[in-house]
Amino acid sequence: MKINRPDAETSARMARIRQKGTKIEVAVALALRDLGLHYRKNVRKLPGSPDFANKSKRWAIFVHGCFWHHHTGCHRATVPKSNRRFWLNKFRDNMRRDARSVRLLRREGYRVVVIWECQEPRIRDKLAKILESGSVNS
Repeated sequence: MKINRPDAETSARMARIRQKGTKIEVAVALALRDLGLHYRKNVRKLPGSPDFANKSKRWAIFVHGCFWHHHTGCHRATVPKSNRRFWLNKFRDNMRRDARSVRLLRREGYRVVVIWECQEPRIRDKLAKILESGSVNS
């Protein structure tokens, strides 16, 4: 069974959505700097290319958009009405890929934190999970 792709208008609208340098990513970067944590961005050599990572301290952070990564229970995780099957499959695949990336990183000994777009007020609490598991300051 063939699943239709979004129409040209929808594709153009979705293409305009920022992928890097989003408000939540900037807020996470500021919080990491305030905590004195050193990091690299979009580390392609690690599973899932975490948005922020420190290989020597073995921690990684993913910053997920609630829509694209389909944050369970979040009001931003809507499913478009047109081409519903395509979107449900896309969200399912994104969620599986995300879970696999986290699993692989943890298997390699990384502490992993996922920060959702809607969790901006809780960034520091989420980052504390990295700090409490061991000394990450440097």
